[in-house]
Amino acid sequence: MNSFLTGVLAVIVASPCTAPFMGAAIRMLHDVAGGEDKWRARPFVSNSNCFVVPPLRFATESCLVMEEAVKAGMPVLLLSAGQAGATAPASIAGAVAQAVAEVLAGLVYVNAMVPGYPAILGTWPFVSDLRTGAMTGGSGEQGLLTSACAQMNRHFDLPGGAASGMADAKMPDAQSGYESASTMMAVLLSGANYIWHSAGWNEAGMHCSMAKFVVDAEQCEMGYRMAEGVRWDDFEEGLAAIRDVGPGGHYLGHQHTMENFQRAFFLPKLFDNNSVEQWQADGSKDTIQRGLEGAKKLLEDYQEPKLDQAKDEELLDYIAKRETTIPKMEALNQEH
Repeated sequence: MNSFLTGVLAVIVASPCTAPFMGAAIRMLHDVAGGEDKWRARPFVSNSNCFVVPPLRFATESCLVMEEAVKAGMPVLLLSAGQAGATAPASIAGAVAQAVAEVLAGLVYVNAMVPGYPAILGTWPFVSDLRTGAMTGGSGEQGLLTSACAQMNRHFDLPGGAASGMADAKMPDAQSGYESASTMMAVLLSGANYIWHSAGWNEAGMHCSMAKFVVDAEQCEMGYRMAEGVRWDDFEEGLAAIRDVGPGGHYLGHQHTMENFQRAFFLPKLFDNNSVEQWQADGSKDTIQRGLEGAKKLLEDYQEPKLDQAKDEELLDYIAKRETTIPKMEALNQEH
């Protein structure tokens, strides 16, 4: 629990399933934050909420959870995940239209409670392989679906997220890399604000590969650099360097290069761009080997962040008590 609550710098995404248990979870978040006022000033956990059952029906249980999240000041991801050909139209345009309509309905729901409440449009339509009924997360159509949804969110000038970067391959092989890269880049270049499920997911999310996870994380870094676009803040300095070096010169030792190369170029750690001779000298390791070694090193070097001991003991005591008093699923217990 310490790692979960204190070990990340980004917002934690949680998906509570039943409203009666939200009160206890919120109480613990208040304790970690140092009080309800501090939690509300900077909520560090958001609610990923499947508030709709496609096509076009609200999910009662999830909506009740969403209501508790809004009351508690927890940001909400409004998630619609219809499957084209099964629970959404079999055309790209139709599936996008349904997903957008569903999340906009969710946005109305949230704003009816608190106008202007922080929420992200989670347009997550997927593709069904109608030969088997299986979901496909790495197909070309998947990239097209999510990129079209990202563009629709930008059309409405609303923050939007997508699930992109997963693969249908069963291991972190060439197919896995191709699928993750193609779907990820399509969504990045379409302007999505927030991308989930972008590391480690094979078999359309049915399993996670640790080797793929760390390699995908590096690919996400490269994608982030691409999404930044061309920087123009040092354009005049670049032109000055061209005039300084002149015809036939080189920039290897130029001051402009020394000052800018680390920011201008992404320097990979797991992707290999050495010569074949250097690659052979380093053991001829393929991507899976380098990924596994990278994952093992991260685990070996990991140091668990420490929560205040008194606070930790208080939370563990509260959890132990709650485990003996958790109500039946149908009970309405909203008390802390």
